[in-house]
Amino acid sequence: MDPLDRLAEPGLDLLARVDTLLAAGAPEGHPVWPLLRRMQLLPGEALRAFLDLHPAPLATAGHAVRRLIRGYDDACAALTDPGVWSGPAGSSYDEARTALLRHLDEGPESLVGRLESTAGYADALADWVEGSRWAVARVLAEVLGSTEAVRVRAATAPGAGPAVGSGAAAEIATRVLSVLGVAYDGAETLLRQWTPSLAESTWRSTSGSSYHSGPLRIG
Repeated sequence: MDPLDRLAEPGLDLLARVDTLLAAGAPEGHPVWPLLRRMQLLPGEALRAFLDLHPAPLATAGHAVRRLIRGYDDACAALTDPGVWSGPAGSSYDEARTALLRHLDEGPESLVGRLESTAGYADALADWVEGSRWAVARVLAEVLGSTEAVRVRAATAPGAGPAVGSGAAAEIATRVLSVLGVAYDGAETLLRQWTPSLAESTWRSTSGSSYHSGPLRIG
């Protein structure tokens, strides 16, 4: 359990009150309006969706992908031996063996290269989730102890008028949605950075070799 998990219950309660007040309106021209338009969610709903993100499953996925590389290492080891064939058959085998070795594990566009990139992307996402959860936890701790939180609770008490706390609700919403917006910007940046490395690995023939659709058995 991290700090965000510990703050989730009081944070959701406060932001549910904020959502109720915002549903009745916010001050005209307040910075919360562009954030609401961009996120398309009220702060309570946005936090609830974000709470489902945890770094552990992503880190586990990265480890699992790296374990797959061992199988490719074994295949490459079997292909390293050029064999004792000679003549046209030997030349054809050697061309196919060289091309397959290159496709399996030579450079970032090989199958192993793509697996390493996939694992790296999973690790980067795990780091993003962990850092973002800390950032959201910090802003929740700040708003939970703020004077705006006191006003929001007073405005949502039985018999209170919601207009009394609309400004305080808008302030809290602005702070929370700003941090969540930065977090999601980080995710989009990671996707742009890693997308070229996650493209499909295509067959790259060596000079003079051709791709054969029939099975090529290793070992």
